[in-house]
Amino acid sequence: MKITELLKEDTIILDLHADSKGNVITELVSKLNQAGRLNDKEEFMKGILAREKQSTTGIGEGIAIPHAKSEAVKTPAIAFGRSANGIDYDSLDGQPAHLFFMIAASEGANNAHLEALSRLSTFLMDQQFRDKIYQATSIEQILQAVNEKEAELDTPEEPTEGSQKILAVTACPTGIAHTYMAAEKLSETAKEMGISIKVETNGSGGVKNRLTNQEIEEADAIIVAADTKVEMARFSGKPVIQTGVGKAIHEATDLLNRAVNQDVPIYKDEGSKNASHDKEERSGFYKHLMNGVSNMLPFVVGGGILIAISFFWGIESDNEFAAMLNTIGGGKAFFLMVPVLAGFIASSIADRPGFAPGMVGGLIATTVTGAEGAAGGSGFLGGLIAGFLAGYVTLLVKKAFAALPESLEGLKPVLFYPLFSIAITGIIMMVINPPLTKVYTGLSAFLEGMGGTNQVLLGIILGAMMAFDMGGPVNKAAYTFGIAMLDAHNYTFIATVMAAGMVPPLGMALATSLFKNRFTKQEREAGKTSYALGACFITEGVIPFAAADPARVIPSAMVGAAVTGGLSMLFDIGLRAPHGGVFVIGLVEGGFAKALLYLVAIIVGTIVTALLVGVLKKNTSVNT
Repeated sequence: MKITELLKEDTIILDLHADSKGNVITELVSKLNQAGRLNDKEEFMKGILAREKQSTTGIGEGIAIPHAKSEAVKTPAIAFGRSANGIDYDSLDGQPAHLFFMIAASEGANNAHLEALSRLSTFLMDQQFRDKIYQATSIEQILQAVNEKEAELDTPEEPTEGSQKILAVTACPTGIAHTYMAAEKLSETAKEMGISIKVETNGSGGVKNRLTNQEIEEADAIIVAADTKVEMARFSGKPVIQTGVGKAIHEATDLLNRAVNQDVPIYKDEGSKNASHDKEERSGFYKHLMNGVSNMLPFVVGGGILIAISFFWGIESDNEFAAMLNTIGGGKAFFLMVPVLAGFIASSIADRPGFAPGMVGGLIATTVTGAEGAAGGSGFLGGLIAGFLAGYVTLLVKKAFAALPESLEGLKPVLFYPLFSIAITGIIMMVINPPLTKVYTGLSAFLEGMGGTNQVLLGIILGAMMAFDMGGPVNKAAYTFGIAMLDAHNYTFIATVMAAGMVPPLGMALATSLFKNRFTKQEREAGKTSYALGACFITEGVIPFAAADPARVIPSAMVGAAVTGGLSMLFDIGLRAPHGGVFVIGLVEGGFAKALLYLVAIIVGTIVTALLVGVLKKNTSVNT
């Protein structure tokens, strides 16, 4: 099927009227609808906007390819629009976009349709083709340029000849556009550099140009440019660069140079994982810490809420059921918090062999104090140190035994690694944990003794951190600090960070209700969802708004969250539950009066955020 069977005269706009990203999308969707290609205009619009929330389709080079695969599409089609002045489309290279191809694929689209749609993406990598589209003065010239490009023939992709053998895999969430653009860019760049390359594409029509086991075995390096799940186990033991499709499109030369120069880590299969972000950016300390924190959270949340319920139920009056809940939550789940944190930090560093020494090191951190009355040991601080210590000790042990005869290979994971890594980690932790305990208890006592202005100031800082990157490293640092203080039996900090974390989505939800003319219809619909997300303490609910207008949304959210954080500290709110949002407000220490003040702090911050957004944002003309 030719592209011109999908791109017709009635789906082309030579001169767009739109002056913003939202208006471009609206104008192109309307064009498709007027041409009779859609069953449901509103539903298709939702599909386009949902794809934009995953990552921008402004690929750079003056091009944007908004696209969606939806049941709202009656007939697969392509709409084209051109803007002479250019439009800010959040493009990957930060430059305005001039050419817009909106791809509409139906749920039942056959392979011929999908291949034609994806072929357009590869055409756009050709500068000469783009120039013809820019310079066309009529719709007929646009269609002629497409036909001429197709006339160059689609030949099956053959590996480029060269001294280096590089393989690549490309995949984007919808598998229509970016998948093939990345593949084309890598292939063309490799040809220019004299590098042999074969690129596998994981698109909507299935896997094309699949890499064989022999090719993988003979490859010098492999580039996996994917924003979604791909089959990774087959690459275990090979040098692999994992990145996103955007980098393959815009940094192909750099990626290929790294592959040729063997500046590539060896991939070790740890099971199937999503490549939904650039893994190179989430490495080192942050990656290992988050692996520990994310696996620890179920113990913290479940255990913490059970402890809070036990106090609400009447543990202080010797209620047996309350005592049972407290034993489960505090005596068991919460007790495992630090060892689990340390175990998963260590396993992130040294893979599975690091887990056992990490768990043992974390257990020592909470039990070996070296001083009377220091229950809890070095707590969260000791767990962090134990996790990183165990991970790197295990790496050293693995390196030390790397030269053993192959006949002893089977004994490494079951005897040598656990024996020496647990022993070394344990001995070091036994020595350093008593002084760590003094540091940890001293720090906890200092923070607990803070009062007045200092405490409120700390609450303001924590609140602003919770809203700064909405689920990112700064947000996680503030929340992790709250958990650490919860482990130290200081309950005001976790109350502060949870209240502040609820404000950004609640504030934006309220803003969409109070200032409807500042938001598109789709944003107002998203605002309704944000009420629920905010109430559940899911700060990430504000990300779509922040991505669309970061200069106004992020400062507004930070100010509102900071106000709430300061008020929570001012009211001296304590809460043992580390998660749950409004659903655990009844567990606030101090009864109804304190719970009401906690609610007031959240409401005030929400109103501040909503009002700031209303003042800063301009009216929008996109109301469809």
